[in-house]
Amino acid sequence: MHDDMERVSGIKDPVDRAKGAIDLMARYQSRVNELSRIRREAIEEAQASGMTQAEIAARLGVSRGRVGQLASAGPPPERAFFGTDLVTISLGGKYEAGKTPDQPTSEVVTREDLNNFEHLRKLLAGMKLESQYEVIPPTGIVNLNRDNHVVVCGPRLSPIVAQVLEGDNNLRFAKDRAWHLVDQNTGKQYRSPMDEDGSPQDFGYLGRLPRLDGRGTFLYVAGIHAIGANGVVHFLENNLAELYREMRTRRFSTLISCRYDPETLDVLESRRVTPLYRHEG
Repeated sequence: MHDDMERVSGIKDPVDRAKGAIDLMARYQSRVNELSRIRREAIEEAQASGMTQAEIAARLGVSRGRVGQLASAGPPPERAFFGTDLVTISLGGKYEAGKTPDQPTSEVVTREDLNNFEHLRKLLAGMKLESQYEVIPPTGIVNLNRDNHVVVCGPRLSPIVAQVLEGDNNLRFAKDRAWHLVDQNTGKQYRSPMDEDGSPQDFGYLGRLPRLDGRGTFLYVAGIHAIGANGVVHFLENNLAELYREMRTRRFSTLISCRYDPETLDVLESRRVTPLYRHEG
């Protein structure tokens, strides 16, 4: 920290010095937010273990009232489910109808996926996490070796993602007459009602999967159809705290069903239909 301060204060150009200070403050603020989250989670864990606020206060050397303040200050513990800094959300891109692959501006994302980003952006902002989105080109090439990364893209749009999904021994996308999801432990198939009788319902996959470099994980969201991913995001909006308490940042996968309004495409309800399958001990 001292070295950073010295470096910034030593910048000769005043505007560059101001910019350096702004950038450094942003970096430190991100760390302060994460430390506040860690502190809040630690106090919650201590209380859950049976310690009273008075006992925690004595250990910390603060008043009991201050412990109550610290227990509600800072981002919620489940913030760590997404990361510790700027979150990048990768959305699967397709070529615009009537355009050709040699036109780089023809890559578009679905209305459903843009809706997903907006919902995720609001969810993350509420936990003091900034976010940005990028479009995965129709080639499906995406860099999975990044921290704070969420991928919203079906396996049929990205062969790289499809390869990573093959490592999930519990849940799998499959295709015969139509794409569907399979629980390999029970043999049960989850076929989209949209394909069966046209009902406004779908299924989606939610998981934390390994990066290709073996140095971390990324969050993965996909539906049988685009709206299925919306159902997963809806589930996260309404169940994140419980999901984080159960899984923390360990690898897992599960399937989510959703029902939506066919006119507005708003998800009306979502629920988990398989266990939370852990991918590691």
